[in-house]
Amino acid sequence: MRIAGIIAEYDPFHNGHKAHIDSVRADGATHIATVISGSFTQRGEPALLTKFDRAQMALACGVDLVLENPLPFAMAPAERFTLGGVSILHALGGVDTLSFGSECGDTAALQELAALTDTPVYKMALKEALATGIPYAAARQKAAEMCKVDSLAALLESPNNTLGLEYIRATAKIGASFSFHTLKRVGTAHNATEICDNTASASHLRWLIREGLVDEAMACMPNGSAKILEKAVAAGHIATRTDVLEHALVARLRAMSLADFAALPYISEGLEYRLHQASRTAASYTELLEAVKTRRYPAARLRRALWAALLGIPSEETYSTPPYIRVLAMNERGREILSATTPTRPILTRTAQVRELSAEAQALFALECRATDLHALTLSSPLPCGADHTNKIG
Repeated sequence: MRIAGIIAEYDPFHNGHKAHIDSVRADGATHIATVISGSFTQRGEPALLTKFDRAQMALACGVDLVLENPLPFAMAPAERFTLGGVSILHALGGVDTLSFGSECGDTAALQELAALTDTPVYKMALKEALATGIPYAAARQKAAEMCKVDSLAALLESPNNTLGLEYIRATAKIGASFSFHTLKRVGTAHNATEICDNTASASHLRWLIREGLVDEAMACMPNGSAKILEKAVAAGHIATRTDVLEHALVARLRAMSLADFAALPYISEGLEYRLHQASRTAASYTELLEAVKTRRYPAARLRRALWAALLGIPSEETYSTPPYIRVLAMNERGREILSATTPTRPILTRTAQVRELSAEAQALFALECRATDLHALTLSSPLPCGADHTNKIG
């Protein structure tokens, strides 16, 4: 048995994801475990599809075991997003390879960049770059240039390269011994708005689906995930009503004190003052984002902080790594993974098992359930509470 691990969102699962799965199989993996985000995503917004539909898409397209990246890690900056997924795969035990997509397709270069970013010289350069007021992503690239490694600095221009770098750094941080496999991204770029040879970015597919152009989106998806999308659309299980939660979010922010804002995750450099002031005047979520967005504070960072206020996500210090491993879906090979490995964290295949966990882990699961129940209100046909307890693993 050779197990490969992947960290993803699959919102929705498209042809590029299928090419990645096929590449992992061709590289020798007999079993594949994937960690996916739940009801809210790293970009700082509700997922388009429920996590249960996305888990089934993954199973239909070649994944064997689907695990959940808990909310405080799923809706977080790259460093914490990758730490959550990598920690879960490491705790699962038996995972040989960590696989990810990248624009460069060069594992050795990404490993070299990862080593650079943990040197004192680079850290000093990064501090100097941040002091100029530029965004963190730009500061990282500038720091690499200051270290006279322009070829590595260029890697940081691309988002999937940056995630790949963080996967490697997270692996080193927790002491895992994965080998790395990266697939070079081909076709459309991240967030591109065109379709090329039946491939499209996930962001463009979400736009197509929300605009009712479902057939165009399905043409860029494998048959298995396309069928699940078709059923989800017919059932009204697509998040087309995010404004419902956005109104609730603005109301929540107006009720918060300055100290409440300061306690949110990823708040620093006086950002709490900008958010508090804007919450007193903005009449909508969009207006609020426009009021606080600056070159230093990119929209994704702000969205994550704002949604944390509504969802009740604690500060990043609360959970250093995920305290349990939650199974969302699995097939027979997925059951083989669980039988062959010796996890170092509790495995959840039934919600009744939550009662056996620590108080910290129970609080995290309750947070996850709350996020699922709120996400259910954004669907075209809203679902009742309790999906985390009633959904069957298949």
